[in-house]
Amino acid sequence: MTELYDFDTAIDRRGTWCIQWDGVADRFGVDGLLPFTISDMDFATAPEVLAALRDRLDHGVFGYTTWQQDDFRSAVAHWYATRYGTEIDTGQLVYGPSVLNQLSQLLQMWTGQGDGVVVHTPTYDGFRKAITGLGRELRGVPVGDEEALVRELARPDAKVLVLCSPHNPTGRVWTADELTRMAELAERYGVAVISDEIHADFVHEGYVHVPWTRVAGEGRWALITSGSKAFNFPALTGSYGLIGDPADRAEFLRRMETAEGLASPAVLSLTAHIAAYREGGPWLDAVRAYVAGNLGHVAERLSADLPALGWEPPQAGYLAWIDLRAAGVDDAELQRVLVERERVAIMGGAVYGAPGFVRLNVGCPRAKVERGVEALIRAVKAVTSSPSGV
Repeated sequence: MTELYDFDTAIDRRGTWCIQWDGVADRFGVDGLLPFTISDMDFATAPEVLAALRDRLDHGVFGYTTWQQDDFRSAVAHWYATRYGTEIDTGQLVYGPSVLNQLSQLLQMWTGQGDGVVVHTPTYDGFRKAITGLGRELRGVPVGDEEALVRELARPDAKVLVLCSPHNPTGRVWTADELTRMAELAERYGVAVISDEIHADFVHEGYVHVPWTRVAGEGRWALITSGSKAFNFPALTGSYGLIGDPADRAEFLRRMETAEGLASPAVLSLTAHIAAYREGGPWLDAVRAYVAGNLGHVAERLSADLPALGWEPPQAGYLAWIDLRAAGVDDAELQRVLVERERVAIMGGAVYGAPGFVRLNVGCPRAKVERGVEALIRAVKAVTSSPSGV
């Protein structure tokens, strides 16, 4: 199916106010690096989405807008039914400008200053900033460590489990049994669950995403997500969620519409979501297959040149989470060589609380991936053969 779309031709993103390309110096201190950083893709969104956006632009009137209409609600329901075999209650839907904004509102509703918020480690830095920025205590449990999860959820001041499903940055897809167990534990200890599922649409072949709605029990819960990650339109803003409890849902909407003054969503985001969920499935399947090929190329090159790493592609997403600890790499020296010699920007694992790792974004044309992985291999070899990388 990938032959129907061109993912190989590079699109020049420089000069478009793009964080990944134009803002690289803000994080790495140097302009002009080839970036493999923030989690958006270098591909244009689906043709069906672009066509819908053009039609809406041609209308020419951009007044106040409502998301509470059947075109949007039914598109979301259609997506869950066709992609996940899941029937959702569209009466549970809410809307917000971003997934992280929804997270912030829910944390303010369900926690107080100093309360514990449990997350899996390594941890997406946006979670860390939101939780600690609100004065809550982030409590990390390693991915797959159920004993640690039970211990943290059982603490009297643990109020919320923030679940990343699939997990960022590792690309782990939680099984139905794992999610059911988390739901049982959360209900047992009276901990609310906020499940961020923005990476769900990028689960790779052989794995299955289970929406939180399928396992949620009687406790407090919210599923927050957006089509922006899979269809690559985060600049349009816009996200949506499902909140189980009617009173919590009403309070969330009250906050958004009055306290936050966000009653009117971005109309182009609504347009993009509806088109993506109604017509964009074939494009998504094609781009996911292309990215899987990119990840396979990374695995092949690392296996050939750095076999001790034993790296395998993630179960979901376009972010290659690479454990370099077996190579004995010094993080600071590796970043210096990557930036100064190789002229590439690759996220260090310390950003996510995991020194010794890197996160390489392969949501881009194959030629760019080839440059990135070759630069990483050369840099690792340089810093492990010479303390100074020279």
